[in-house]
Amino acid sequence: MTQTIAVPPVLSGLSSIADQYDVVLSDVWGVLHNGMKAHPAAAQALMAIRRQGVPVILISNAPRQSPVVVGQLDRLGIPRAAYDAIVTSGDVSRDVIRTRPGEPIHHVGPKRDLVVFEGMNARLVAIEDAAYVVCTGLVDDRNETPDDYQDRLERMKARDLYFVCGNPDKVVEVGHDLIYCAGAIGDRYQAMGGKVLYAGKPFEPAYETCLGYAERITGKPTDRSRVLTIGDAMRTDVAGAARMGFDCLFLGEGIHAEQVLGPDGIKAEGLAALIAETGQHPRYAMRNLSW
Repeated sequence: MTQTIAVPPVLSGLSSIADQYDVVLSDVWGVLHNGMKAHPAAAQALMAIRRQGVPVILISNAPRQSPVVVGQLDRLGIPRAAYDAIVTSGDVSRDVIRTRPGEPIHHVGPKRDLVVFEGMNARLVAIEDAAYVVCTGLVDDRNETPDDYQDRLERMKARDLYFVCGNPDKVVEVGHDLIYCAGAIGDRYQAMGGKVLYAGKPFEPAYETCLGYAERITGKPTDRSRVLTIGDAMRTDVAGAARMGFDCLFLGEGIHAEQVLGPDGIKAEGLAALIAETGQHPRYAMRNLSW
């Protein structure tokens, strides 16, 4: 007997559920922009719910610290009025580095991510001289795949190096393309038996930082049943919400678009199949974020 997967309600706008929540935690890449252009309707929706007194905290698996992401949002034309604060994987990675002052680090990732080490007591070295690894992505994420890192991962494992994954995403949408992220390398290292700390969604440290911001903004503890998360990734956004006891609004126009979107919006059968494959069940769904 084939099991029927119940799909979540598909909303026409965020306004239909806004009064149910005291705090919104929104993904950035895939919600507010696609890496190349902003999604103005999403920014307008977040601005609208903020006007109702609901704080909006952006939670991103970007491997760079939050001020760098603010600069990117500014350049894309996303108003600062759309959010109260930002928490990134880069922020969490820096917290880890602070607990190991002066220890030599092997960095895996593009040069643009070296900003994560700025102002830190950190020395970057070769694998053979490292105490641990910080991975922020693929060095050349437009042309490389995780297969290109097998030899390097074997050298890390031979030394049993601790691996800080500075972006738990496996892939991210850039325009119409999907490119690999640090999570794809971290998963491979973990499958080899390596010890991996994922510095971002779907794990607790980044969410706990968000809740701290929310409490300072509202002046009271946050009821987790009245937290709404918004994102486009089952593995990070939806799974993280479930881990923390939050509701999640899943957006179809993101990394899962090929499977869940049709000409008329979200396809019930595609979303049901994705839920069955991932075991993750969002509370609501929308094609893209709007008010």
